[in-house]
Amino acid sequence: MTGAGAFITFEGGDGSGKSTQIKLLHDRLVAENIGVVITREPGGTLIGEQIRKVILDPQNIEMTSKTEMFLYAAARAQIADEVIWPALREGKVVICDRFLDSSVAYQGVARGLGRMVEEVNIPAAGGLVPDLTIYLKIEPDEGLDRTGNRKDRMELQDIMYHRSVAEGYRMIAERNPLRVKVLDATESITLLRNKIWDTVAVRLAKKGYSVR
Repeated sequence: MTGAGAFITFEGGDGSGKSTQIKLLHDRLVAENIGVVITREPGGTLIGEQIRKVILDPQNIEMTSKTEMFLYAAARAQIADEVIWPALREGKVVICDRFLDSSVAYQGVARGLGRMVEEVNIPAAGGLVPDLTIYLKIEPDEGLDRTGNRKDRMELQDIMYHRSVAEGYRMIAERNPLRVKVLDATESITLLRNKIWDTVAVRLAKKGYSVR
């Protein structure tokens, strides 16, 4: 498989277990001899990781909603051009921990910035749209409990903010039923792994990948 690639994103509130499932999916793709790249937002590049530190630093309490939005967009523009598009052109599967849906939920809905978020971020990503989005759904209270005592600036937002994020994700999933697969993040790691693979395998087969 060359020249097409597949772009898979993972979304979910804090503590939803995205990192664990991304690693498991990566390992399965490697076992299937499918070229795969894992990356994350914000971050994934030298510049993006520096932006990530600014966004998530708990000391940056003065950061405005618009500043936050533009910083995410800047990191997204960099990773799209430097990592995602090149890998897709090589026919690889790219798995990204968060993408534009996060900005829509966290800044568009929870911060109240609305359509502005998409107007800024769609061109920043060069029109890149995931082939499949895995949304690991979890109640905000439970998700934050999972994160423990170490929390970044976003995790430290009040519970009403995180509930607004969850509502944002609900609306995204409702509007994009063909792209977004909603799964219960409280299910066992193994059960989730199997459900994710079943979903991914079907999508990859449709794109011409050979999967078991």
